[in-house]
Amino acid sequence: MVIAINTKALLPGKMEGYGYYIEEIFSRIALNHPEHQFYFLFDRPFDQRFIYAANIQPVIIKPQARFPLAWDIWYNLMLPRVLRKIKAEVFVSTDGFCSLRTKVPQCLVVHDLAFLHHPEFISKSHRNYYLKNTGKFLKKSKVIATVSEYSKQDIVEKFKIDPAKIHVTYNAPGSLFQQLSYDERELVKEKYSAGCEYFIYTGSIHPRKNPINLLKAFSRFKKRQQSSMKLVFAGRLAWKTDEFTKLLSSFRFRNDVILTGYLEKNELAKLVASAYALVYPSFLEGFGVPPLEALQCGVPAIVSNNSAMPEVGGDAYLYIDPENPDDIAEKLMLIYKDETLRSRLIENGKRRVQLFNWDESAKKMWGCIELAASAE
Repeated sequence: MVIAINTKALLPGKMEGYGYYIEEIFSRIALNHPEHQFYFLFDRPFDQRFIYAANIQPVIIKPQARFPLAWDIWYNLMLPRVLRKIKAEVFVSTDGFCSLRTKVPQCLVVHDLAFLHHPEFISKSHRNYYLKNTGKFLKKSKVIATVSEYSKQDIVEKFKIDPAKIHVTYNAPGSLFQQLSYDERELVKEKYSAGCEYFIYTGSIHPRKNPINLLKAFSRFKKRQQSSMKLVFAGRLAWKTDEFTKLLSSFRFRNDVILTGYLEKNELAKLVASAYALVYPSFLEGFGVPPLEALQCGVPAIVSNNSAMPEVGGDAYLYIDPENPDDIAEKLMLIYKDETLRSRLIENGKRRVQLFNWDESAKKMWGCIELAASAE
């Protein structure tokens, strides 16, 4: 079988959620199925390290598809030509977009419908493109894969899609995220936080991730506890961050807030494993990988009580109302003061994280590919 994969999110030095998902899932699938031919489709020069197996052939399709007009050209004009040329029998699109101009069966991966729930956090042109086309993409695809039961039900309710067409392939924590020894943690703290304990947020920084309320909550925590605790933001400044940077510039506890910028995964894993707790106050997540990675490191996670996060975390997370900085601050203080609670969350986390692994998710995705390829 000839299988084409949309791998545009495999970006060296810029790898984030979609990119890691592609890497974990499709490296396994290609290695586990050497009898099949895989084409990885990029929109710019690629890094050879993303060609994980001998049965993967990279193809660059122009133009770089990063805005609506380019998306339309890439998916509906250039992509169909390439699929015909390579005689693709199925196309897997990993970013929620698919081609409306090809007869090749398509498996569409949709992580969430954030553009419907929080349209204020994206540009008008992007929002309009999603509103105009997402329903068409979902109907055009033979099979839909998503990352949680929450996202599955959201797709069913918002777009009236048959639930039988949608398959849940959970995310999982990366293997680099592991517990560190006491001495290793101390070295990391010396490097990043002057030897002090710290709360950590990981991921790109933009309004949907709620960095403003996290800063406000940390301010309340510092005023009440007067500890040396730091707050680390480990991720790049993405979009619509003017309000965040403006608040941070005049923030009373600015010297206790650390911005690392983008970090490669091996360094990020050490930083997470050395934290006192991870804080993830996102307004919406289709899954939410960073808190699960913290659990695998033996670090408790404070997360929002919305969308897919209770489904993923169960009794292993400490939940917050992301709209309420006072509630976030209360939970920061609670985990800071209550060692029994912190220890219980860590133990619960060790059990919870066992429910998610990339090998199982790759098997389920392979099932989705086979279904799409055989669909009439």
